[in-house]
Amino acid sequence: MREQIDTVVIGGGQAGLTASYYLTEEGREHVVLEKDQPGERWRSKKWDSFTLVTPNRQLRLPGLEYEGDDPHGFATRDEVVQYIDDFVASFDPPLRLGVEAKAVEGAPSGNGLRIETDAGTLEASNVVIATGTFQRPRIPAFSQGISPRVTQLHSSLYRNPERLPSGAVLVVGSGQSGCQITEELYESGRKVYQSTGKAGRAPRRYRGKDFTWWLDNMGFVDKTVDQLDSPAERFDPNPAVTGKDGGHTLNLHQFALDGVTLLGHLEDGAGSKVRLADDLHKNLKAADKTAAQMKKGIDTFIEKSGIDAPQDDEPELSAGYDAEAITELDLDAEDVGTIIWAAGYDFDFDLVKLPIFDEFGYPVQDRGVTRVPGLYFLGLHWMYTVKSGLFVGIADDAAHVVEHIAGR
Repeated sequence: MREQIDTVVIGGGQAGLTASYYLTEEGREHVVLEKDQPGERWRSKKWDSFTLVTPNRQLRLPGLEYEGDDPHGFATRDEVVQYIDDFVASFDPPLRLGVEAKAVEGAPSGNGLRIETDAGTLEASNVVIATGTFQRPRIPAFSQGISPRVTQLHSSLYRNPERLPSGAVLVVGSGQSGCQITEELYESGRKVYQSTGKAGRAPRRYRGKDFTWWLDNMGFVDKTVDQLDSPAERFDPNPAVTGKDGGHTLNLHQFALDGVTLLGHLEDGAGSKVRLADDLHKNLKAADKTAAQMKKGIDTFIEKSGIDAPQDDEPELSAGYDAEAITELDLDAEDVGTIIWAAGYDFDFDLVKLPIFDEFGYPVQDRGVTRVPGLYFLGLHWMYTVKSGLFVGIADDAAHVVEHIAGR
């Protein structure tokens, strides 16, 4: 027998919980399906020293906006988990934990939607998919041919330097996770090789303010997806920055000065050898360009707004350009005991068995509302604005989705 429920929310992270908050306010019957624990990604997929890269003042889940004494600090992993637990306790959402949704499709009757789970079948008038954007760790197939002597793990499984095998570490990726992990490893005394990619770099502070303060006041976080030059820009990597130890800039040139061996992007590997592209300088230029463009935009805003802000005196570094071009690395010869894949995630929406995806395999929706009656998404990267997938922006999108549900 199928259970009938007005609205089913799939995913118990911050997006799904926020949808539940507004559904509860509306008095709408609903359940939240979560295969693990609320906010599971924060609990089990982040390393020990992880912090948010956005400041605490941007913790803005509804009814629980940050009111602490460190608005410009950066919450640790455990503090984020506590924040989510506090949010759950604030309104007691109808969670069904340990239940995994397997498929969402049209109901046989032609009215509503059917949700197949590992605990039975549900039928609902509305379904909100809040499983996040990036679910599938990105690890290339050729990794299987690399010597079994070398431990390989995705960045989501990294915890701390002490838990890794002895020897040097090859970090693949130079986005936020790759750079944060690289810095922690070499500061712990490890020899680190870092394979770089096209991710940019952000200055943590510029002209007296955190860069997020400038972006907020410049209106950047409210930029909508239709203002992008191309839909493909939605998937550009976020610029590298960190909130650890109060927050600071992550600069590949500084890494080179500190002893990291910088490499081009990893193309292939077999046995004890990996092949690298000769594109290190290109990747460094891309990171430098992102930082320079951000600074230029802030400078222009300061000038037009008549803001009295001190000139920045951070030195321009270039040590990475002095690095030797390496196109092959012998893992045995260099005593590399671990490869950490920090090249991000691919999205995975196989759960949804309905024709609503674009050429990228991404849901076609308008601020979470799809063309399938009753089917919604929430918490997607660049779903509506740049902040749609962040603590600072989820509430606005969730309120919009729930308003649409209430008006059906």
